[in-house]
Amino acid sequence: MLTVLIDYESGNLHSAEKAFQRMAREGGGGEVLVSARAEDVARADRIVLPGDGAFPACRAALFSATGVFEAMREAVEERAVPFMGICVGMQMLAARGHEYETVEGLGWIDGDVVRIEPGDVTLKVPHMGWNDLVVDGVHPVLDGVKTGDHAYFVHSYHFEVAHAEDRLAWCDYGREITAIVGRDTVIGCQFHPEKSQAAGLRMIANFLKWAP
Repeated sequence: MLTVLIDYESGNLHSAEKAFQRMAREGGGGEVLVSARAEDVARADRIVLPGDGAFPACRAALFSATGVFEAMREAVEERAVPFMGICVGMQMLAARGHEYETVEGLGWIDGDVVRIEPGDVTLKVPHMGWNDLVVDGVHPVLDGVKTGDHAYFVHSYHFEVAHAEDRLAWCDYGREITAIVGRDTVIGCQFHPEKSQAAGLRMIANFLKWAP
């Protein structure tokens, strides 16, 4: 089994690579590879799309990487290869992002990425640091992850899903902030699982053995 973390020059992949490799070793999850090569994405059994920075810049970088987007799209849409988006990689699952400008996302989960408006002047944006998850969805990747578990967030925009059933978990930051989305063979987390200690590592381990 091969899990590919897509490198499209959108953030430091070192900590994510280490976390996925560690859980693959401990759980027999196969090979973990960081790659910018379309041919590696095409042969992957699981795909991870990380992302740091602004939605439009990450989208442009992904779409400009030679053949990578096409290989990813074919794998997920046509062969139902399990997919995990992290941070902006999760946001790009949406139909649209509204950071600086409105741009189209992948459209795999309907909804919009909009600026966080906490409704409490004492809460600063970006939403940065540890927050408790409220898990109200069921998914194999969430096995053993429960309400009250901590996750590490760094973001100023969040995913407003069009369909409530696509939101699997949220956190409270002066309003409900989407933390995890999922449908079919696609799942995404707004927080960084590689930096979220036990809960995040559990999600990574579950993803590596997920067989939809």
